[in-house]
Amino acid sequence: MEINRNLEILHEMIDNYKNLKDVEAIGLAGSSTAQTADNKSDYDIYIYGKQEPPVETRRKIAQKFADKMEIDNHYFETGDTFTLKEGGKPIDIMYRHPDFIEGNIKWVWEDGNASLGYTTCFVDNIRKTEVLYDKNGWLEGVKKRVDTPYPEKLALNIIKKNFTYLKDAMFSYRDQIASAVERCDFVSINHRCAAFLASYFDIIFAKNRVLNPGEKKLIPFALKNCKILPEGFENDVKTLAIGDISKRLPTADKMVENLRKIL
Repeated sequence: MEINRNLEILHEMIDNYKNLKDVEAIGLAGSSTAQTADNKSDYDIYIYGKQEPPVETRRKIAQKFADKMEIDNHYFETGDTFTLKEGGKPIDIMYRHPDFIEGNIKWVWEDGNASLGYTTCFVDNIRKTEVLYDKNGWLEGVKKRVDTPYPEKLALNIIKKNFTYLKDAMFSYRDQIASAVERCDFVSINHRCAAFLASYFDIIFAKNRVLNPGEKKLIPFALKNCKILPEGFENDVKTLAIGDISKRLPTADKMVENLRKIL
């Protein structure tokens, strides 16, 4: 019953936002549509428009549904965050210009360009978006652009770029981890191991022609969705992420070589 009531409130909120003249489309994404939600998950709502709706207008809408809120934050994308008065469900609203997401889709999905980690996250976000409002059909059109087979050129470019920088490139992630360990720089060790893992997972997902879902619950996601995984995958990822400092560098070396075998 609580889930149904949350959805009722969600749609009441959307009715408020879709009446704003600057709003072209609204989508629900994140764990809610990826079927990975748990009791700590929020509603990730994406509002698209060439102009962001006025801050005070957004505040008035939030006040109808929430008593604790943070309006117009700029930590990542422009956003409003609050918790519902009824039930306490967290709400995370992000405002995006249509050109931003179209540019990413063209650069990555259609032109085949790779990043160091997280290459296909925006594509995954759009593909899994549930359209809640679409004034002129723009959002449905964008979804159709990514509803195509995984581009072979993109997969190869992701693998080449990210694998090279794991260990084979000058000043690679492996070299950076080694330097951090030698200095006993614990903050840098964790930072560089995290960057290593971002590229490592980008490679695995590209190898399996699976979109990168982001940074949460990646081990169970890969075990469920990727048929091709390196030997020792789960244990090595955990060791590199949270294992003893003395084990980080040899584990990174082992991960690269086991990854090389499946490529």
